[in-house]
Amino acid sequence: MTLPLSQQSLSLDHAQLIDRLATTENLLLIQDLDGVCMELVKDPLDRQIDLAYVQATAAFDRHFYVLTNGEHIGKRGVNGIINQAIGQAGISHCGYLPGLAAGGVQWQDRSGTVTHPGVGAAELAFLAAVPDRITAALRDFFAGRGLSAVDVAQGVQASVLDNQASPTANLNTFYALLDGDAATYRLLQQAMRTLMQKLLQDAVEHGMGNSFFIHYAPNLGRDKLGQEIVWFTDGKASGTTDFQFMLQGGIKEAGVVVLLNRYYADRTGVYPLGQDFNVRQAPQQLDDLVDLVVQNFDRALMPTIVGVGDTVTSQAIESPEGLRFQRGGSDRNFLQLIQRLGVAFDQENLTVYVDSSGGELQNRKALKLDAAGETVIEGPGDARDTSDPLKLNVAFPGGYRQYCQAFQVGADRLNHRSAHVQTPISAP
Repeated sequence: MTLPLSQQSLSLDHAQLIDRLATTENLLLIQDLDGVCMELVKDPLDRQIDLAYVQATAAFDRHFYVLTNGEHIGKRGVNGIINQAIGQAGISHCGYLPGLAAGGVQWQDRSGTVTHPGVGAAELAFLAAVPDRITAALRDFFAGRGLSAVDVAQGVQASVLDNQASPTANLNTFYALLDGDAATYRLLQQAMRTLMQKLLQDAVEHGMGNSFFIHYAPNLGRDKLGQEIVWFTDGKASGTTDFQFMLQGGIKEAGVVVLLNRYYADRTGVYPLGQDFNVRQAPQQLDDLVDLVVQNFDRALMPTIVGVGDTVTSQAIESPEGLRFQRGGSDRNFLQLIQRLGVAFDQENLTVYVDSSGGELQNRKALKLDAAGETVIEGPGDARDTSDPLKLNVAFPGGYRQYCQAFQVGADRLNHRSAHVQTPISAP
């Protein structure tokens, strides 16, 4: 007898996942973007998205939301990528991807209406000046370091992400330009960390000491103070490439609770946490987030939640006390919260992992399959980390294309089913 997917680890039973997506009445699908439905690339401006996938998301209307540290809007936002694809295809508009961006502080509906719940004008003004600070820091760092003026200009153009709510230094292009010079790249990582810490100090001086935090992607988890740990290159992988200056509260696990609050309102007309609840009001710890949901959400209406991500890390650290593991990745905590809510509410929630190691970036560990290619024998973390609390139920070793294909099959089945049986989203 086949085990339910919720009890499996890194299963390749995509048919069972498709069936769950197509037949589960009370479903909430929460999905990351980069590496999941788009290839990871050095320069975000080079990203492309398949319109067939975008159109397929409409089948799950009000059951599907994105949750990303990227943004919907701006020069490097996902909406622009969709607009470009529409223009190339010469078709009518197919809608945008609803959900939370910038870690959870930027909300968008399917029509493309964007708001920043809980964010003040002074905070947005401070963020607007950050891209120029990153630009100056990069130029200062590379002065006299051997790269040509053309290469530095190209690198700065690709690396400074002028996102409205999450300005970012993305070092992928410079990692490639440095061509294996791990020592210089490590110094660059250190310089970007120093800049981000200086920005936090400046915010304190402007009366915004509790407004921002730094997100490192990929990272090695959090230290005892709750701050994310930079993954410095070891010469084998790039480690942390994205240094994001973000609004406090903009963590994906808090975004799960915000989306769940909206989902309940769609079904019942009532927001369990209030209509204005946003990530900036949410607790920061997983235990507290679980307690918040348990105490406020009707158990009888709790949906089956499916979380999809591609960034989960686990790195072994040798110490006098023995081997320990630093666990991180920008998708880890939101997937782990979904897993824990499944236990708390006796739901068969699913965590889905998309292998994004086939992209242009060198900071992802590929899944290892057996000789027949039928079983995953090693996941994205360190193989020795057998006590990792996060269980990834389903795996897509073929990357975003394989996942998008399965997603579209599920959408087609759901559309076919809906054409014969009208199933409203109202409460049972």
